[in-house]
Amino acid sequence: QVQLVESGGGLVQPGGSLSLACVASGGNFRAHTMAWFRQAPGKEREFVAAAGGSSKGYRLYYKDSLKGRFVISRDNSKSTVNLQMNNLEAEDTAVYYCAASQTIILSNLRNVGGYANWGRGTQVIVSS
Repeated sequence: QVQLVESGGGLVQPGGSLSLACVASGGNFRAHTMAWFRQAPGKEREFVAAAGGSSKGYRLYYKDSLKGRFVISRDNSKSTVNLQMNNLEAEDTAVYYCAASQTIILSNLRNVGGYANWGRGTQVIVSS
């Protein structure tokens, strides 16, 4: 079982940037696909981005509409996955969750049900 702790959320003005971090403990970090999801009030949790594990060549995956604004990266030496969010919009307001899976298959990578390990989330509010 992998334990995940997110940090970096907060209040930011539209057009601003924010960087989230997720630190993992337990398990083989390099083998895990690490992902970010988000859940806005009254909406379902949705996929944001993922960084594949060693079996996927550490490839990066994004929600199409967020490409170019959000950047995911992983630091295997620190068991950390980061999410750099730029040019933030009010619609990006949500609780952001870190997720991990060692066994996820590619076709399930963007699905909430594909991940067994979740952090508690960090709140991001984009508002003037």
